[in-house]
Amino acid sequence: MSELELLGPRAYGEPCGTAVLKAVAEDFQVDEVLDIALSGEGEHLWLWVEKRELNTEEAAKRIARAAGVPLKLISYAGLKDRQALTRQWFSLHLPGKLDPDLSAAEDGGLRILKQLRHSRKLQRGAHAANGFTLRLTQLAADREALDKRLTQIAAQGVPNYYGLQRFGFEGGNLAHARHCAANQSLPDKRNLRSRLLSAARSYLFNRVLAERVAAGTWNQALPGDLLAFTDSRSFFPAGEAECSDPRLAILDLHPTGPLWGAGASTAAGVAQALEQDLAGRESVLADWLTEAGMTHERRILRLPIGGLSWHYPEPDILQLEFVLPAGCFATVLVRELVDLLPAGQTDNPCVF
Repeated sequence: MSELELLGPRAYGEPCGTAVLKAVAEDFQVDEVLDIALSGEGEHLWLWVEKRELNTEEAAKRIARAAGVPLKLISYAGLKDRQALTRQWFSLHLPGKLDPDLSAAEDGGLRILKQLRHSRKLQRGAHAANGFTLRLTQLAADREALDKRLTQIAAQGVPNYYGLQRFGFEGGNLAHARHCAANQSLPDKRNLRSRLLSAARSYLFNRVLAERVAAGTWNQALPGDLLAFTDSRSFFPAGEAECSDPRLAILDLHPTGPLWGAGASTAAGVAQALEQDLAGRESVLADWLTEAGMTHERRILRLPIGGLSWHYPEPDILQLEFVLPAGCFATVLVRELVDLLPAGQTDNPCVF
């Protein structure tokens, strides 16, 4: 499936040019932001780990092997990109045990930067945000147009699409999910089951968001919308008064879209019509998610870009720094700026 089919239209028009992302791992750096004060005592050992071209699950396996403990005793807050330089927390449950020698886990792809004890394990989704430093190389774009686009994005955010990573190579995860839904089956392996359910749910959310982007209403509240704050999972209905809430203008409050599962949506108006229409067109996937035990949740349609700054270290390099809420994708920001080329491929020379 194409990018447009999996995500949806861009909010700001055609891209400003082309560039390469992830020519090397250092071009895509992620730092987990965790607002938890570690006590220094307890039966859980927390590790601040730097990974280069290594996914989170493989890093957890390495740490478990080095510590001599089952993989189920290793916890982490979220998955990070493989093709990147990332820093994130892991925790090991070591009741009554001394800190193990973890040097066997380290090599050029993994370094343990810090370790500290704590009374509780690291829970999934516990991180508050992720900080990003991205370098777009082989840049062929109009700098004035880029600067204008970035200024717009800093003020207005971007559509909060799930990125292409969620759907697998050429949408393979979604295709597999459709096959399972059509056969009313679920994979036995937990990781695969979770991946396919997530792909299906993300795709349906993206379809609703795509409709709002096409209509120009992704960044505004409409009567009947369900609204949520950036860092909250709770939501409330929008009446006429709520649609004029000043917190919408400062990107603190946002309209939401559905994450499919059991439980009725309380959306009304345009939002309700969109959700019902999509549920009818994608009834096989929607029913499959409900029967799999997923529960109805909401996700903000608009993604605010925290602390966005940028500069040009070289004429053909754009460096971006920003912070996103957990579970959001840096690539949906990049997609509003440029078309990405494979490493080593260029279009036209830079234009300034």
